[in-house]
Amino acid sequence: MQAQNAYEKPVTLKNILKFAVPTIAMSVFMSFYTMVDGLFVSNLIGTAALSAINLTAPIIQLVTAISTMLATGGSAVIMKKMGAHRQEEAREDFTFLILVNVLAGLFMCGLGYLMMDRIFAGMSLSAQVAGYCRDYISRYLLFTVPILLMNNFTLYLIASEKAALSLFCSVTGGVLNIVLDYVLIAGFRMGISGAAIATGLGYSVTAVVGLFVFSQKKNLLHFQKPAFRFRVLCSAATNGCSEMATALVTGIITMMFNWTMLRYVGEDGVAAVTIIMYVLMFVSSLYSGYTYGVAPMISFYYGEQNREKLKKLISISRKVIASLSVLTAAASFLLTGPLVSVFARPDNPVYNLAITGNRICTVALFFIGFNIFASGMFTALSNGVVSAILAFSRSFVFMLITMLALPLLLGVNGIWLATPAAELMALGLAVFLFRKYKGRYGY
Repeated sequence: MQAQNAYEKPVTLKNILKFAVPTIAMSVFMSFYTMVDGLFVSNLIGTAALSAINLTAPIIQLVTAISTMLATGGSAVIMKKMGAHRQEEAREDFTFLILVNVLAGLFMCGLGYLMMDRIFAGMSLSAQVAGYCRDYISRYLLFTVPILLMNNFTLYLIASEKAALSLFCSVTGGVLNIVLDYVLIAGFRMGISGAAIATGLGYSVTAVVGLFVFSQKKNLLHFQKPAFRFRVLCSAATNGCSEMATALVTGIITMMFNWTMLRYVGEDGVAAVTIIMYVLMFVSSLYSGYTYGVAPMISFYYGEQNREKLKKLISISRKVIASLSVLTAAASFLLTGPLVSVFARPDNPVYNLAITGNRICTVALFFIGFNIFASGMFTALSNGVVSAILAFSRSFVFMLITMLALPLLLGVNGIWLATPAAELMALGLAVFLFRKYKGRYGY
């Protein structure tokens, strides 16, 4: 089979990058969607509207959390079965999990509409910012099902050796998002609602292409009559619970950042946080993309019980991530001024806040890559519990500790230091767990 030939190739940096480079580019373009919204919104509408995009992030994370769990966890389960030569069963599970995602999307869409007014009412926002929040999220929720399908098809296209197609969809969606942002915001004067619609339509490209591709039986993975296996759903949920936890607690931590900034600085602080989060999100997408690319390989070699290839894959991956960490940290520090000026002018009070924040938060870039890869690696090894411990500790426990303690001691600078401190603590836990399970998996 074509898939077997690809996975049976020697584990070299060149062959790994054939899997990883398309997914890195794809992940970067996916993060680019939100950044493009911020770019157009801040320049064409204002920083108040930019604050609103960040304030709606917790609802968006809630909507996508379940899909993220089933996509990452399901991919690990299915590719493990592929490695064990149980292809028919894997395809049945694939179809079943896609149907579950559609139903979950419809449910989460309705829940989002029910929750949004209560959430914004409790934030003590100005009438202008609250209005921006409602306009943005009410349009975004219309695309819930396509967005959830996009989350799933992105990973399954990669697993099916169609990473280049997945990349093409992401690039096409990104370009469409850029064009529609300008057309809808500036041309049709739809304001922040136009930004949400542009993002939703950009995400929908992968959903539409995925439906077409996986309807063809010639592909490694394709739709067929599903088999309801409750244990498969449980296994996918368990394996992917770390990713769901990350999505959920990221929303919670974002709310904490916003509330803390509103308390210390006001709505300008929320806009500054948004800019810093764009930088962190962009860099994190590099590591997420790499992890998505190699995860099917990890799952396949684990299912095949090929410890030699698994060990070499993990070793090369650590070196790649170390190199990227140094490069991204240096670039972020040196380009702080130009990066911030894209979103806020030097005469805007948001500008100086974001400059200081980005320089402090840059330290976190030395640790983020290892933490993302460690969690993704354990998910690919079907050890969702360890992956969940890593993800939950990193994105909630450690962030909660630093967010509560450091601002009390250092004020606004403590808010910025919370992320580097939490990532450093998470790295210590990742190293401990990596060594603890080394003997079991042979990496």
